[in-house]
Amino acid sequence: MNTTVLLCIIGSYLIGAIPFGLLLSRGSGVDIRSQGSKNIGATNVARLVGKKMGALTLGCDILKGFLPMWGIAHLLQGEPGYEAILGSCGAALVSGHMFSVYLRFKGGKGVATALGIFLYLAPTAVLGCMAVFACCVGLTGFVSLGSLFGSLSMLLWLFMLKAPAWKLWLAVFIVFMIWVKHWQNIGRLLSGTEKSWRKKAES
Repeated sequence: MNTTVLLCIIGSYLIGAIPFGLLLSRGSGVDIRSQGSKNIGATNVARLVGKKMGALTLGCDILKGFLPMWGIAHLLQGEPGYEAILGSCGAALVSGHMFSVYLRFKGGKGVATALGIFLYLAPTAVLGCMAVFACCVGLTGFVSLGSLFGSLSMLLWLFMLKAPAWKLWLAVFIVFMIWVKHWQNIGRLLSGTEKSWRKKAES
């Protein structure tokens, strides 16, 4: 592994680790790590600080997945093992978001960053995932359920679109990690205690 490749993987992790939700919400005086779901992602930011700040967090988390993949793809195109390198950088980006070195290896759930990664790698599949997400949230009101099934559907869309094996394996890793990070949400969904955006809107 040459120095450039190693720097790309490390750089991907460090960029993925930037906690935009925490940084953007600081001005409000709310510590999002101690309230709501205690997650640093866009959903908790929107719930605690407002929809505009939540949307900005979502955009930043998507871009920190998309832009590094775009840049590295152009920088290393033609290098031996190019696809494996790009897949490793994608895995590093999501790992950084989930286990941020800036937050003592705690972090978010990786959905928005994963969205950014596959927005570059497989935009058509992302459209399918977003449709599944929207349907789940629209029918149930649970963002977490939409995230779980939207991410899981990525595997199906990539398979149907005959994506190369390295993209499918990257998706398997990311989807597995997303589900692991949602273990508390899964528990609340099963027990009927998960917070619903629909109930909030009706109250």
